[in-house]
Amino acid sequence: MKAVEISSYGGPEVLRLGQRPDPAPAPGELLIRVAASGINRPDVFQRTGNYPVPPGASDIPGLEVAGTIVAGDEAELARAGLRLGDKVCALVAGGGYAELCTAPIAQCLPYPKGLSDVEAASLPETFFTVWSNVFDRCHLRAGETLLIQGGSSGIGVTAIQLAKAMGARVIATAGSDDKCAACIQLGAEHAINYKTQDFKEEVKRLTDGKGVDVILDMVGGSYVAREVEILAEDGRIAIIAVQGGVKSEFNAGLVLRKRLTITGSTLRPRPIAFKQAIAQACLKNIWPLIEAGRVKPVIHSTFPAVDPGDPTGSGAAGAHALMESNQHIGKIVLTWESAA
Repeated sequence: MKAVEISSYGGPEVLRLGQRPDPAPAPGELLIRVAASGINRPDVFQRTGNYPVPPGASDIPGLEVAGTIVAGDEAELARAGLRLGDKVCALVAGGGYAELCTAPIAQCLPYPKGLSDVEAASLPETFFTVWSNVFDRCHLRAGETLLIQGGSSGIGVTAIQLAKAMGARVIATAGSDDKCAACIQLGAEHAINYKTQDFKEEVKRLTDGKGVDVILDMVGGSYVAREVEILAEDGRIAIIAVQGGVKSEFNAGLVLRKRLTITGSTLRPRPIAFKQAIAQACLKNIWPLIEAGRVKPVIHSTFPAVDPGDPTGSGAAGAHALMESNQHIGKIVLTWESAA
């Protein structure tokens, strides 16, 4: 099969198209002929050598795919309500940038009705992450206010829509006026340009000093201290990335007095049973919202996995360059020849 490989740690240009043996599904797995692969920030970190591959996972990057089931134990598939030939999207621990990809059956879901291959490939990593952190860990409820740091990212556009659909109020931060406008269009009540405004002071103003109930933080570092200050009583922070650094100093007295919770998680190394529970929660709670049109995939760009002008080239390099430029709003997706 063709697969996008990391030839060495470095910039986007190290992503090259290569050949790998076709994978075979182990018990409890199925094999997908991939039509589209989602691009995510952890893929960039893996390419630069800053995100080690979990033991036993493929070294091929890619954490989410969509396509057609072409192999797997039919009895195991049937128990999951699936069969050969079905189209599924899947969360995987690696191997997504390839024509064929194995996935635990428990981490596969049918496409929401009406979605294309590209749209389905944009779902698993972001929707699983948002559900797990915002709703499972931080228990966001209707009527509460959620602050999303990075509202125009793939995670951000997902969190805005889900929180809004669940009856919460949303404040988002973004790095330009255009991105802020996109956040408002997706359902945020307010959007703060963090390059021209102090998000701490703006949140205080917008909430009349009360603060927000939940914060989804993809920055960490110095942001945490300001976030502790603008959480309401019994507020919760979920840290899901540390692009601003791993060290934070904050007022622990505020944590005590306001009874705050600071939590965080990574999804990739968690066991299959944990991810299965998230998958089933998404199927029950989110897929109906997508099918009803209340939540939608937001696709910024697609890139061809195979560069027709270069036998070893791949559009993955351009996809990663775009992600690192931070100019996108929503998801970036890699397409294979079978994409529809």
